[in-house]
Amino acid sequence: MGLGLALACLLIAFVSVSIAGEKKPIKPSSKDKCPVCGMFVSKYPDWTAQIIFADGTYAVFDGVKDMMKYYLNMKRYNPAKDIKDIEAIYVKDYYSLKDIDGKKAFYVIGSSIYGPMGKEFIPFEAEDDAKVFLKDHKGDRIIKFKDIASVMQE
Repeated sequence: MGLGLALACLLIAFVSVSIAGEKKPIKPSSKDKCPVCGMFVSKYPDWTAQIIFADGTYAVFDGVKDMMKYYLNMKRYNPAKDIKDIEAIYVKDYYSLKDIDGKKAFYVIGSSIYGPMGKEFIPFEAEDDAKVFLKDHKGDRIIKFKDIASVMQE
């Protein structure tokens, strides 16, 4: 009976993970470095961004800007991976500091707030929060994830 209960618990856990359909964000360790600039990411917990791959590996960054450099030029930074290998992208909501879906976030660009590497894309889960921040911190505009590539080329 004990073995059956243990197997049932494992099955429930497996189904729960499958239903979620996404890897959970990781907490960067003191040894994790940004693959773009080489900074130790754990020194900047309020700015971290991360890419989680389907195989369980990950890359963590000191901000959205470096994450996007990596994402847009993965062959340079991680030739063994491709965009199709990505299972989840997380960024920190500027106000709540919780990890949010980077592809659904609203990003304020051109604000008076700087991240660890200077000018930064400031992420928000709620568009209303992004609008308030835009006004309060003299941002240029709000963009979505799909628009970041073209903004980085400006």
